[in-house]
Amino acid sequence: MPSEEPVESVAPSAGVPRRADRGLVLLLGAWLAFVSLPPVGLAMVRERLLSWQSSPAAQAEWDRFREAVREGKGTGPVLRKVPKSAEPPLKVWLRDYFPLAVAAWVLFGSIVFLVTGMLARGALRAQPATPTAKRA
Repeated sequence: MPSEEPVESVAPSAGVPRRADRGLVLLLGAWLAFVSLPPVGLAMVRERLLSWQSSPAAQAEWDRFREAVREGKGTGPVLRKVPKSAEPPLKVWLRDYFPLAVAAWVLFGSIVFLVTGMLARGALRAQPATPTAKRA
């Protein structure tokens, strides 16, 4: 009969993350993707959109629109105001306000992600209702 030696308990290795740590890493990865992918995608098409908006054809289209509004040729019951900008609004936004738009996306996207995550965590951790005793 083999001798019985006490079995030493083996501690989990320090390199294996705990379950909660893996969840946190996944959550941070999802947040990073949620916050960074839209601005990166917009930055990739920004130059192409700016070059298109800077073309004479786009400027001529914007000038025709402003003239039509000035003459009141628009359809519908709403009286439009003549736009003040001599440049198309998309061109102005992409050229002058792009960093502000990215900062706003990161801020408000993070807030939405945080609130949604807290709601989901609360819903998943909710204790199931205990059945009440039946009345006779």
